[in-house]
Amino acid sequence: MPQPRTHRDTAANRSGGPPAAGSPPRAHAIRAAALELFTRRGYQATTMADIGAAVGVRGPSLYKHVSSKQALLAQIMIGTMDALLAAHRTAVAGTEDPAERLRRATEAHVRYHARHRLEAFVGNREIRSLEEPHSTAVLDRRDAYEKAFRELVEAGVAAGRFHVASARLASYAILDLGMGVAVWYREDRELTEDQIVYQYGDFALLLVGSG
Repeated sequence: MPQPRTHRDTAANRSGGPPAAGSPPRAHAIRAAALELFTRRGYQATTMADIGAAVGVRGPSLYKHVSSKQALLAQIMIGTMDALLAAHRTAVAGTEDPAERLRRATEAHVRYHARHRLEAFVGNREIRSLEEPHSTAVLDRRDAYEKAFRELVEAGVAAGRFHVASARLASYAILDLGMGVAVWYREDRELTEDQIVYQYGDFALLLVGSG
């Protein structure tokens, strides 16, 4: 799988995401360094010493901010899923129209993956590196996210607006749209983020046979 460029490749990359509310600057820097190293080297090949060196923190001082490399991976992956679920809830609020709800949900999904490419890459590649209880926490959130899209498709089918043989397969296909964007999207290409997001909303509606 091609790797998305890290911030060393482009100053415009926003994949690290904003710090959590109230997050100390040092903790955010450690998370950002871990995210970049997990992307470039992989989780197994990255050490806590590597992460500390990237932010200028040595030995025991690093453990004042984070308990382990596993805790960092879990923080990144659980945070990613929580952000996606929150964005989905916001996107579908305010309308009951099945097509509009699916469009908005797809646009939010694609926009997140365009803006947070490193999180998407690490989330897909390193799920096998998570230990319990973190693995279950992430997988439960993934199931809830897929179910949210599936229920949108099912509602459209029930209303006679969508025409698909399998709502589950349709939801998987729509989710793949966003994950693919995380691999190839770059800010300096000919299409803007808004253009891509809107076009992918169209693709999702075509996929479910909206009419």
